[in-house]
Amino acid sequence: MPAERAGTYLTTSITYERRPLFRAPQTAELFLETLQHYRHAGHYKLHAFVVMPDHVHLLITPQAITLERAMQLIKGGFSHQLKSKLPVWQKGFNDHRCRDADDFIARKNYIHQNPLRAHLVIEPWQYRFSSAYRADQALSG
Repeated sequence: MPAERAGTYLTTSITYERRPLFRAPQTAELFLETLQHYRHAGHYKLHAFVVMPDHVHLLITPQAITLERAMQLIKGGFSHQLKSKLPVWQKGFNDHRCRDADDFIARKNYIHQNPLRAHLVIEPWQYRFSSAYRADQALSG
């Protein structure tokens, strides 16, 4: 991977027309299965995640592939597994490269606080589709 793109990133991907696709628990679980599949394959380290009704946030470090390729695997792999005849994702994704350890912690906290800001839970660990709830799955090698 080119040095200028190496690093850890907060990424945000939004569902097509912000449809609340992940409000259905089985769809959110399918996304998490896809996410973990590519993590276990060694394509990235996954540090934190949250699957909200209409978007996902990931804190990932690509391994020997570009960030763009990692996101293509995740989004494309999920879309393939979902087998929807409708568009699933808005094009592209947003990313922020973590500058240092403090920035990493701030981005991880941002991810875990997302369900609270949306008034879905009272505490981060209560949200079923977050690494705050699934601490064992978020740490990645």
